[in-house]
Amino acid sequence: MFPSVLFKDAKALESVKVSEEAFEDLFLGRLIDLTVKGRERYDLKPFFTMPVRDEETIVYRQEVARDLEDPEVRKVVLEFSKGMVAVHQYLQMLERLDYEYNKKGWFLEAVLEYCRTVKVFSESLERVGLRSEGLKRIREYLIGYARSPEFSSLFEEALRVKEGLSRVRYCLIVEPGKFSVKPYKGEKDYAVEIEAFFSKFKEEDRIGEYSFDLVKGIGMSHVEAKILDFVRRLYPEPFEELDTFCENHRGFLDEVILNFEREVQFFLAYLDFIEPLRERGLPFCYPEVRTSVRDEFVEDGFDLMLVHSLTGKIVTNSYRLDGIERVIVVTGPNQGGKTSFARMVGQIHYLACLGLPVPARRAKLFLVDAVHTHFEREEHVQNVRSKLEDDLLRMKSIIDSLTPNSLVILNEAFSSATLRDSLDISLRVLEKLLKIDCFVVWVTFLDELSRVSEKVVSMVALVSPQDPTVRTFKVVRKRADGRAYALSLARKYGLTYEEVRRRIRR
Repeated sequence: MFPSVLFKDAKALESVKVSEEAFEDLFLGRLIDLTVKGRERYDLKPFFTMPVRDEETIVYRQEVARDLEDPEVRKVVLEFSKGMVAVHQYLQMLERLDYEYNKKGWFLEAVLEYCRTVKVFSESLERVGLRSEGLKRIREYLIGYARSPEFSSLFEEALRVKEGLSRVRYCLIVEPGKFSVKPYKGEKDYAVEIEAFFSKFKEEDRIGEYSFDLVKGIGMSHVEAKILDFVRRLYPEPFEELDTFCENHRGFLDEVILNFEREVQFFLAYLDFIEPLRERGLPFCYPEVRTSVRDEFVEDGFDLMLVHSLTGKIVTNSYRLDGIERVIVVTGPNQGGKTSFARMVGQIHYLACLGLPVPARRAKLFLVDAVHTHFEREEHVQNVRSKLEDDLLRMKSIIDSLTPNSLVILNEAFSSATLRDSLDISLRVLEKLLKIDCFVVWVTFLDELSRVSEKVVSMVALVSPQDPTVRTFKVVRKRADGRAYALSLARKYGLTYEEVRRRIRR
């Protein structure tokens, strides 16, 4: 198999199934869109939507990402990417050029840029220290490719054709309404004098960067094309060499190099996305991953999409599941960080299955085989079912697809039912989830769920001890007692003292 920085070998990998609801509820689509922004040419979304449940592949990717965090390695790869971008721009430009030899000239430039880029990249990789198997395999391939007779022949031939064209000298005689072309025989070069005359008008201090249309800048007018046609008739040999070169090397791009160019952007895009967050002091780590041991912990984790949109102080949270513990029941006041905590758990597992750094200081994770969510949905008029019926059908669909290795995140499930009915339904659902023995994060107002089994861990979103209406956004492991969010619950259902008195007055 050709070397790859995303896949260690050709074996079929078990992918992690992520439901459409989970993709939306965990903001994974938004996360991916922000990550790949500006790199649309590489079509990276398919890579970001292929989480895998394979320890070797994930560790393999983690090592590549670690290498790319080394400034020296990163610089070498970025220079390679920059050169390849130029190659693709030249080749794409050919479709928009009108004249044959204008196209062939830029095709030759694309080949030369490609050869220089590959040669410099292979030499640079020999000098930098690499630890990852993925980049070492790419380096080994590139060194062999750059030293191969085929590549050497391509590079040498391109240089020879370019040199042959550069030796062409001709005179252009311009007269009213016509021009002629003849061989150069030592005539005075007026271009040098013109350039020297206008050089005094240059002001270096005012030279800036300006955008321009690349095709317009290097394209030919019909007059220039006609001049070039006359030159070709005067000097047919170098143009015939160019014709032969273009014909023989149409498919000069190497498939492995093209594949690497795209795959490496998967890592660079994500590392660039999290760099500003790291500069703000937020921690990222490469988690320890396991498919056999189901204990796990996260230290100082956070909701990646939430912190991306916030500029103030960020509160991180931690959790741990040991032994037979499988379910985290999160209670506490509204807007206290419970939903962000649940999203954090889902995002961290998803990113870990991509082999990327996760938003946490330290983490040890069980590799799940699927991620499902059941978040509260707004009721739609066009839906003939009641909200509760819709919630129950969604939950049944999730339960039917779960395995002991799945992760399911529930957020305010069955809130449309009465308190008594909601508790009864939730207890029955939790009983089924405990029987399946899957991983669960359940955000709820129902304290009773946190005391059902020794498999259940109770976590509570805290409020300020001095003022219960002030959220700390800290979610900690503690027994749920309901007192911290009684006021929030009353407000949710319009049962505060002030609201009740206002209704009575009516």
